[in-house]
Amino acid sequence: MLRKYLFFDLDGTLTDPMEGITRSVEYALRHFGIEVADRRELCPFIGPPLADSFRERYGMNEAETAAAIAKMREYFAPKGIFENELYPGIPELLADTAAAGCVNVMATSKPEPFARRIAEHFDIARHFRLIAGSDLDGSRTSKAEVIRHALAQLRIAPEEAVMIGDRRYDIEGAAAAGLDSVAVGWGYAAPGELEAARPGHFAADVGALRRLLL
Repeated sequence: MLRKYLFFDLDGTLTDPMEGITRSVEYALRHFGIEVADRRELCPFIGPPLADSFRERYGMNEAETAAAIAKMREYFAPKGIFENELYPGIPELLADTAAAGCVNVMATSKPEPFARRIAEHFDIARHFRLIAGSDLDGSRTSKAEVIRHALAQLRIAPEEAVMIGDRRYDIEGAAAAGLDSVAVGWGYAAPGELEAARPGHFAADVGALRRLLL
């Protein structure tokens, strides 16, 4: 067993949220008169904190960023949240790690209430000891902050856990919080992104992740 406490990212690691997130971002951008020809251009929004993405990609100030996130949630909360699907093999992996004595934890930059609704919708909430995410008020959004929050809730040391994710934010957040990390070969990382982040381990597919964890 690699570690007893397994911290899983949500978007791009457990589920493929491309449809719902890109449609939600598209909806928000239209509020500002911005049209996107191809929603796939919005895939970089999958993973990092939303505020960072709106600021960095569209040069929004603090007020505009807050308005964009609010507009995005108008679409996401009732509809986009369910335009999402589990990656093949993930439910079985979570059941098997739990059965083997691991403690599964969700650590996501997505607001915690949304993360819990998604986990319940896909019937995977029962496999998690803790679902940790950001706050709806915009606090605790970085992956390091979420990880530290989860560690505090569980009352464990960083050395007891490993972070599993598909973006550099997961790997860098793990390093900042003192955790080992596993980068997965599916999801939404740009070419070379994960290698540059220097994860402790790499799993090309769900089967490889299972072998590594168990």
